[in-house]
Amino acid sequence: MLKNFYITTTLPYVNASPHIGFALEIIQADVIARYWRNQGQEVFFNMGSDEHGLKIYRKAQEQNMDTKAYCDIYAAKFNDLKKALNISWDNFIRTTDDHHVKAAQEFWLRCQQNGDIYKKNYKVKYCVGCELEKTDSELVDGKCPVHPNLEIELIEEENYFFKYSAYQQKLLDFYKNNRDFVIPESRLREIEKFTENGLEDFSISRLKAKMPWGVEVPGDDAHVMYVWFDALVGYISALNWPLDEKKFNDFWPGMQVAGKDNLRQQSSMWQAMLMSAGLPTSKQIFIHGFITANGQKMSKSLGNVIDPFELVEKYGTDAVRYYLLREFSPTEDGDFSMEKFTARYNSDLAGGIGNLLARTVTLADKPEFELQETGAGIKQEAERITAECGKLLEEFKFNEALKSAWDLISFCDRYINEHKPWEALTSPGTSAGQGKENASRVVSDVLFALGQIAQLLQPCLPQTSEKIKESLLDTSSIQLFPRL
Repeated sequence: MLKNFYITTTLPYVNASPHIGFALEIIQADVIARYWRNQGQEVFFNMGSDEHGLKIYRKAQEQNMDTKAYCDIYAAKFNDLKKALNISWDNFIRTTDDHHVKAAQEFWLRCQQNGDIYKKNYKVKYCVGCELEKTDSELVDGKCPVHPNLEIELIEEENYFFKYSAYQQKLLDFYKNNRDFVIPESRLREIEKFTENGLEDFSISRLKAKMPWGVEVPGDDAHVMYVWFDALVGYISALNWPLDEKKFNDFWPGMQVAGKDNLRQQSSMWQAMLMSAGLPTSKQIFIHGFITANGQKMSKSLGNVIDPFELVEKYGTDAVRYYLLREFSPTEDGDFSMEKFTARYNSDLAGGIGNLLARTVTLADKPEFELQETGAGIKQEAERITAECGKLLEEFKFNEALKSAWDLISFCDRYINEHKPWEALTSPGTSAGQGKENASRVVSDVLFALGQIAQLLQPCLPQTSEKIKESLLDTSSIQLFPRL
């Protein structure tokens, strides 16, 4: 059993407002964090913002803004996701924070002392969108496949480099001995193949005269750190490394949640950097897919970008959380459409848990109802599904865990419909006695099941869980999800 559990999302760039794809990432991480807290673990959940690099510097220039002031505005928008999506993170790290800057510089020095940082002239093709160097084999018609709207740039200058190539075999051995390091397995095989093909040393600095927005390289104020070398350190500077050794040792190594476009950076580059600095590698990397909109990649030009704030304002936090967790495979690409959203909402939320709670507490509020001891059958079913849900959440199968919880909801609906307790509890002509006692037992069983359902839903739908508990305490009907 884990004693402490650390989980972090990626640190998104603050060059644009949050979109539904990142909402998926932090909701998935939040479910994992809440689940382990419920198991009695001490959890540290980190999120934050990546605020350096050429992309952000240019965006600020386009708007004639001071770069830090620009970052402040957009970092606040990402911080606002905590309330909008009911995320339980414990820390929000900004890569412009003073303690992070010092941590990044200390990390650099440790890699340098290990002989893994050197200087050279180089010429490379570079995608500003990815903030990554690109080989010809990675380009499609001369463009980055992830950012086809951006021109590939040629960079020629003297930079510092990290000896990534020195860690090829160490990484391959690490992957071989830790087969669950990257989830799903297909992504582990992908990064293994990438590593087997050979690793090239990568640039970790930029000339300050050309791109001044970054962490200064220690001992050389003519250079600033390349964005990835700075940002990845945010996962440990969040733990106040290197100043608070106890906190770092208590929680690191940690788990990371990231999109598939971050596979190389999280599961390979960052791990090599940690090895170089003499620090433990990450515990596990969970990789999720992308979200498209009505079968198309989301883009501002197409006008199909899904704003999570607008969605929450219209339909509620838990409706958004439920759809993203239930509709999509946790590790594959998924397609968002309002038709599917509405269908899920009405069938599963309004017509599922909302209807079951309303009809049950209405019956429990009848004067003829008397609370009975819970039957063995309903207890057994609830225990079975509770164990099943826990196992599925530990395997990051959020959609299957919610399906399992809804199996218990369906079981309760069938149970009520079969026994028709309303006939005895709502008919004035029905005499007291066995009929009312049996009807009360049925309602009592379902009340017990609803309590179990509230517990099952807590990691995924925390607001709904609390509302169910409140309604069970005073048996007053709370309309969870009004039909759309």
